[in-house]
Amino acid sequence: MHIRILVVDDKEDSADYIKHLLAHEGYVADTLMDSSLTIEQLKAAEYHMVILDMMMPKMGGVEVLQRIREVDSDIAVIVATAYPHVDTAIASLKAAAADYVKKPIEPSTFLETVRRVLEAKGMKLNPEVELHKFIGRFIREGRARQGLTLKQLARRTGLSVSLLSQIERAESSASISSLYKIATALGVQMKQLFGEV
Repeated sequence: MHIRILVVDDKEDSADYIKHLLAHEGYVADTLMDSSLTIEQLKAAEYHMVILDMMMPKMGGVEVLQRIREVDSDIAVIVATAYPHVDTAIASLKAAAADYVKKPIEPSTFLETVRRVLEAKGMKLNPEVELHKFIGRFIREGRARQGLTLKQLARRTGLSVSLLSQIERAESSASISSLYKIATALGVQMKQLFGEV
């Protein structure tokens, strides 16, 4: 799943910096310097999130956010401003902004905010990758708790050491049959491999 994000900021260097941060994390980001074209752009392409600067000429961030809400009540919007003010924060929250970040952008805090807001909407950048990592970690930890080596688990399951190692490192997708063999060998229910108790 490609998560598309629209960055609306009248300052090109700021918009490009945010776009670079997002692209480096695997998001697809577009920039828009003219805030009055935001609604037109949202109608032209499918976006999951908008990063919206508050202080812009032509149309300020609060007005843009209100217009976004008139056409899309679900899209995640993160408001960014170099001039945080209580009135601006209240107006943003009233218009259903998902979060509020201070400029200049602090990369790790900003990216964590983006991830958290998207997850609250049920979106992850790579849900399959996350699932593979969880399964691999669950198997590795389960094997360690029982004091089993990969070779011993391979003997119990009939699967190769190489395949088991790849599954644990989230480098390979395991078939349902392989997961069933692993769960049985570890003495757990198969649904526990997917995080269900």
